[in-house]
This record gives sequence, C-alpha cells and structure tokens, in this order.
Amino acid sequence: MLDKIKLLIGQPIGIAFKNGLGVSGVLCDADEDEICLLEYLYQAKFVRKYYDYELIQGIYIFPSCDNDLLN
Repeated sequence: MLDKIKLLIGQPIGIAFKNGLGVSGVLCDADEDEICLLEYLYQAKFVRKYYDYELIQGIYIFPSCDNDLLN
C-alpha cells in the first residue's frame, strides 16, 4: 500500500477521515506511519500537515477537469 501512496507524491489528493471530515492538498511525503500534506490556508499561506494512517479512511486522486463524474 505504501508503494502506491508514494507514487502520488507531488500530486493533488483528497483525504477522507474516519470521523467524516475531509481535506485536500498536495502529497509531500509518506512513510510507514503518516503522510505529509501541503494544504492551502489563506491568501498565499500554505502549511505542511502530518496525518497518521489510523485517522484516514481513504486517499483519493483528483479527477481530470474533463471528467463527466464531477458535480
């Protein structure tokens, strides 16, 4: 699983948490315990946040802009 996640480094992803919340950003790094995500805060501010796999329900790749499945 970690090998597949590492292929997404540098890509925009969405994360669904087990508590029902979600977040999106660019995947910066991943190891055996957690992932590092670059998230937008406001104006020109970005922050790196670290999330433990135990909190994550799913990791999703952003679809292409021409995908008919978008809302």
